[in-house]
Amino acid sequence: MMDGQTVIVTGANSGIGRATTAALLRRGARVIMACRDLSRAEEAARDLLLETGADTVQLLLRHLDLASLQSVRTFCQHIIKEEPRIDVLINNAGIYQCPYTKTEDGFEMQFGVNHLGHFLLTHLLLDLLKQSAPSRIVVVSSKLYKHGHINFEDLNSEQSYDKAAAYSRSKLANLLFTCELARRLDGTGVTVNALTPGIVRTNLGRHVHIPVVARPLFNLVSWGLFKSPEEGAQTSVYLACSPDVQASQGKCFADCQPQRLLDKATDLELASKLWDISEVMVGLTT
Repeated sequence: MMDGQTVIVTGANSGIGRATTAALLRRGARVIMACRDLSRAEEAARDLLLETGADTVQLLLRHLDLASLQSVRTFCQHIIKEEPRIDVLINNAGIYQCPYTKTEDGFEMQFGVNHLGHFLLTHLLLDLLKQSAPSRIVVVSSKLYKHGHINFEDLNSEQSYDKAAAYSRSKLANLLFTCELARRLDGTGVTVNALTPGIVRTNLGRHVHIPVVARPLFNLVSWGLFKSPEEGAQTSVYLACSPDVQASQGKCFADCQPQRLLDKATDLELASKLWDISEVMVGLTT
């Protein structure tokens, strides 16, 4: 059970994030839904309270737009001011294969939201997480990281843009971030672990074009082969609260089991270089 524990879930109003929030509420946690669209989040929150029977004090809504570094900073300022402790931070929100667009700060959208936004968020909340130790950070990646490549000459995809490649790169960045953060957190009482949820029926694929004639078949197949959001959320919930992983550090899990990653996702030199460049990109160092 998670009675009395405070958990932040990014992208908590739909898909895996929503299912994760529901599972945590049922375990007695107090969840802060960090969402870009507050009206959709309010609707989701009402439904979640009805579904789970949770008390209204267990669920808070806070605005967080990961495509805006200023929004991330404002969110963290409020959390640090209002919250005496954070037990778990779940970096769940993500954008999948969108057309080429840029964040408010000029970053390619998938890299900006999936990696840089969460990078800054975690960094700004780290002191509070350390004060709350033992505490946990959970990073939602994807098996598609295998197709990712960190090209330091074109992190912003200005020379060329492939939406699938950009997504894979952002998910590889999630794992390299987990790797380097784990090294830095050694001995602090804060753990960080990543997960790949598998193929889940969520609205994440809204930018993927399925021909109209193929949609009924696709929907039928997806119901048979894809995980439900509840199934997709199982590993997030496991990493957030299971005593089995309280000492786990810098690992990646799938279906609640540790995974062996490709070397490029655990390359310490690559992870350190990406960290340093990410710090400059989000304005932590100049």
